[in-house]
Amino acid sequence: MTRLEFKNVTVQYPIYNSRGMSLRNQLVRIGTGGRIESEAGHVSIVTALKDVSFSLSEGDAVALIGHNGAGKSTMLRTMAGVYAPNAGEIIREGRVATVLEMGAGMDMELSGYENIIRMSILMGVSMQEIKDRISDIEEFTQLGDFLNLPVRTYSSGMATRLMFAVTTSTRPDILLVDEIFGTGDADFQEKAKKRMEDLIASVGIFVFASHNNELVKGYCNRFFRVQHGRVDEISRDEVG
Repeated sequence: MTRLEFKNVTVQYPIYNSRGMSLRNQLVRIGTGGRIESEAGHVSIVTALKDVSFSLSEGDAVALIGHNGAGKSTMLRTMAGVYAPNAGEIIREGRVATVLEMGAGMDMELSGYENIIRMSILMGVSMQEIKDRISDIEEFTQLGDFLNLPVRTYSSGMATRLMFAVTTSTRPDILLVDEIFGTGDADFQEKAKKRMEDLIASVGIFVFASHNNELVKGYCNRFFRVQHGRVDEISRDEVG
């Protein structure tokens, strides 16, 4: 059974050296998507998520919408277990994979093949699974012999193809995706879109943070508005 549930989840973190700086505090609030709850000395406490509750199950495809800095990325990272809640409970049933910061764990001095192994291990993929996926990654990236060279020798487009291929090579139960369709050239974007659609169709729960309303309406059947620590479910018609 695939399941992801938040029960009154609150996520807070400190921002240092901001006491008495009203402009700094305003920028912190805008940049983090949270609310400054209190100040002590030179520390401000930002509440990124406050008392958030929802339940997702098999077949849910959820859009996280909101302006830049609203807290969508914090939501995704909390869902993934990157951020631990200060209060409340998170229940995860099923294997979770993320497409958040492409290239997390990439070492520019290692070869393409070595980075495939490195990034896959950081995603929790076994060595046997990595071996099974190598040919798919080779085919998608079309990097050929460049996979034997250090990634520092790659163009930005080549590095993007490698990062995307690795991060989308797994078949999880729960898939969490930050907006990534704007990367690369037109041909790559089309390939990436098709690969993402195939991946989305194979998972139990899909969560997608995006500013593209048409895209989320096409992929999602539930819609959550994230705004300054609050998360409210809205209807499709309210998406805009």
